[in-house]
Amino acid sequence: MGDQNSTARSAAAWRLARTQHGVLTRSDLLGLGFSSKGIKHRVASGRLHPISTGIYAVGRPELTPRGRWMAAVLVCGDGAMLSHRSAAQLWGIGFEERGRIDVTVRRRAEIHRAGLKVRARPSLDAKSVVRRFGIPVTTPVQTLIDLASELKILRLERAVNEADKLDLVDPESLRRALDGYVGMPGVRTLRTMLDRHTFRLSDSDLEIFFRPLALAAGFPLPLTKHSVLGYETDFWFPDHGLVVETDGLRYHRTPSQQARAAKRDQKHTAAGLRVLRFTHWQIAHAPNEVTEVLRQIRQVL
Repeated sequence: MGDQNSTARSAAAWRLARTQHGVLTRSDLLGLGFSSKGIKHRVASGRLHPISTGIYAVGRPELTPRGRWMAAVLVCGDGAMLSHRSAAQLWGIGFEERGRIDVTVRRRAEIHRAGLKVRARPSLDAKSVVRRFGIPVTTPVQTLIDLASELKILRLERAVNEADKLDLVDPESLRRALDGYVGMPGVRTLRTMLDRHTFRLSDSDLEIFFRPLALAAGFPLPLTKHSVLGYETDFWFPDHGLVVETDGLRYHRTPSQQARAAKRDQKHTAAGLRVLRFTHWQIAHAPNEVTEVLRQIRQVL
């Protein structure tokens, strides 16, 4: 009995969500007590507006963006959800509404509809689907993975930043969550992008990686964790007046941490020192890039 009540409540909530977005199905209308003749009469009188077979806009033909998304999901039938850029729009992570609507269906199907891009993904796990404003949609994690299969890195980074700002998923949690999606298109790209911004070496490893780069650029070995003008520096080249700072976990630097780093850089620069910043990822994975920058700065010191 409990399961039946839960199913009934779920069905009622699903119908209420459709109603709130101004979209109803023929089954909804019949369930509300309208006859087939009554439905035809309301279509003829302009109170119902057919969107597709058995799906109607209520009151007026123009739908809100959410109404269009709900209609698109209903048109595609069972197991359908908003996905990719349309899901990103629904989550509010940085995309303008556009004409085409992205829908995924968790079954084998070939659906060709004007204004829709429909992907059949029968293997997509149910854990990747939730409802937002009553509309079935891929989760923030799945949405970002899907975006990673289509977007250039800068736009993908912007979407991850927006998801973090909106507390949908933070980069650390996202990085861990990717372990459950191994092999899915977009995962490798997203993981690589996250690694660039969250990767962090230990202090000892940082020294081991950085010192040969300094030597290759023609610098002597730097002093590490040395106080300069009252601030501890990562690397200090006293003979050249050069401070090198390294950043790890850039995504999670708090406003107070950012303010302290800016104040430190300002004080060093105002005293006539040069300040360079590299990420831990650059030092470990792009050493030639770091060496070239060091070499160039050495030529002007």
